[in-house]
Amino acid sequence: MNFLKLARKLLIPLTFTLICTAAAWAGQWTVLGPDGGDVRSLAYNPHNPDQIFLGTNTGVIFVSNDGGHDWSRFAHLGSGDDYVLDHIAIDPKNPKIMYVAAWSLENQQAGDLFRTHNGGKSWDTLSDMHNKSIRALAIASSDSKVLVAGALDGVYRSNDGGNNWQRISPASHAEIKNIESIAIDPQNPDAVYAGTWHLAWKTDDGGKTWRHINKGMIDDSDVFSIIVDPTNPSVVFASACSGIYKSTSAGDLFAKIQGIPFSARRTRVLKEDPSNPSIVYAGTTEGLWKTADQGKTWKRVSNPEVVVNDVLVDPRNSQRVLLATDRGGVLASDDGAQTFSASNHGYTHRYVNTILADEKDLNTVYAGIVNDREWGGVFMSRDAGQHWSQKSAGLGGRDVFSLKQTSSGTLLAGTNRGVFFLDRNATEWRPINNIVTEKISYSVRKGNKKAVASKTVSRSVLEGRVSDIEIAGDRWMAASSAGLFTSTDQGKLWKGGAITGQQDFIAVRAHRELIVAATRSAVLVSNDSGKTWKDAKLAYYPPNVRGLTLTPDGQIFVACREGGFYSADSGQSWHHMAGGLPDKDLTSIAYDGSRKRLLATSSATGVVFVSTDGGRNWDRGPDSGFPLRRISVVHGRFMAATPFDGVIAQPENESQSAAAGGGSSE
Repeated sequence: MNFLKLARKLLIPLTFTLICTAAAWAGQWTVLGPDGGDVRSLAYNPHNPDQIFLGTNTGVIFVSNDGGHDWSRFAHLGSGDDYVLDHIAIDPKNPKIMYVAAWSLENQQAGDLFRTHNGGKSWDTLSDMHNKSIRALAIASSDSKVLVAGALDGVYRSNDGGNNWQRISPASHAEIKNIESIAIDPQNPDAVYAGTWHLAWKTDDGGKTWRHINKGMIDDSDVFSIIVDPTNPSVVFASACSGIYKSTSAGDLFAKIQGIPFSARRTRVLKEDPSNPSIVYAGTTEGLWKTADQGKTWKRVSNPEVVVNDVLVDPRNSQRVLLATDRGGVLASDDGAQTFSASNHGYTHRYVNTILADEKDLNTVYAGIVNDREWGGVFMSRDAGQHWSQKSAGLGGRDVFSLKQTSSGTLLAGTNRGVFFLDRNATEWRPINNIVTEKISYSVRKGNKKAVASKTVSRSVLEGRVSDIEIAGDRWMAASSAGLFTSTDQGKLWKGGAITGQQDFIAVRAHRELIVAATRSAVLVSNDSGKTWKDAKLAYYPPNVRGLTLTPDGQIFVACREGGFYSADSGQSWHHMAGGLPDKDLTSIAYDGSRKRLLATSSATGVVFVSTDGGRNWDRGPDSGFPLRRISVVHGRFMAATPFDGVIAQPENESQSAAAGGGSSE
């Protein structure tokens, strides 16, 4: 499941000036954390290396003004949340001029090239490069007006600072396409290297002629990164899926560098120390490697679990090294990459699927994280989201889709592989996934007219995705990809499975004898505690279900891609909600017990929608400025889970407050 596609739109105008710059974020809700997440690129201001820019895979740029210690939002590029910002280039003569290359995760053949002339206050798309999936970008160090971009359909060059672009690779060339890396000779801007998904090419005359520079490389090599020694342009390094290569003849002949294990040879980036060309860093999918002798010997200098997307070395102090990583955010070293620590204060790029306020202490909040493996799981804050600590020991890097709390304070987590529990004072999560299946068979023995029943019991383990957990008195329920399961002994044993042929459940809610369970395309209702089930027909078309809720009076509400539906008669009849509610892309409908109202969220808007009359009419509440996954009320303040920006909270002085009273709306 690709969660990053939830809220993405592709309606990109040909030319426009972006307004989502740093000033536009000021009125939005507070981003609380947890800090960290994916980082795609890093670049520093050549006139002020303490100013560092960070590119994400959702079109957002962050900035640090203190060398990468603290981060804040800087700009949002594109009209949606699908742009991967792999390359940020800053004019060395005028740092107010910046370029950002983007390609779309949603439509990988599309993208844009953005430029600012005023340090990021406003941005323009460069029309010649519109709708091109740009995977590489470089500025010529000998002439900052010369830029070269690598796109999926070829190599492009501008000689006037990006105003005009020309394709310099042959049109429809069978090999010079799918450009992944670009390098420009530091002394000759007409000499350009282009790494493709199949080996590398070079032109010495600005694209008039090209030659294959594949001698010495394994034939089937994707070339991810190319760097040219600024002091000796004959020395060229190229990284590929088959390893790292070095040329001392300006690319005429390469030799594979030894010393890096094969498993770590998927090298995404090469970066030379700007103050010492003998030092080269190789960022791989299995950690960071370093050489101090131009590639003769290599040493891994980071945890092998780290996936490195970019490397930044402070030009004033080569001991300061920053890494852009998957899931771990920014890792920083102040001792020449001997040791690293997270440096993510203010940088939050997390997919939060669920928020839970502790029943015993409303200052304590839990967040369930998706897509972050060992960096994710569950985070806990004891001061209402101001500071977070990871509380994931025992989860084994699992995604967390649902968090619930029992009356005794025990936490339950629905993960991508089973259910886990954490006792109130425990430090490690433990699995509770034992399934008992009972089968009764009947047989007629010889000489006996009556059938005799015999029961067989088999045991198995719940290993599928558990998207939702419901606690209804002494009955626990788990909506999983293997079916709907129930436990009446606090999770020691589970019973259940598929229902009416449906197996992949994403949500479950219960109220007395009423149980409602949903798959992504169906809603099932039971009015007798699960003995019998009926398929609820929400509409004449199959819905795309995102979530459901039950109110204390037994009304059922379903959030769908097609809008919201409700039933006031235990699922016998259904109504499509309008009255001010968006008619598409709802992500949740929740019941706020403190105010006896319904709250709805959408991936298409940051507005919280409020109904005080059982869903018949909806008012627009506060606008968070972010696409929303879930909404809760904590200490009378709205707190929301987002698909890209972690946990966010309503400003305390916002006029449309969540009102007094604590508790969670879920």
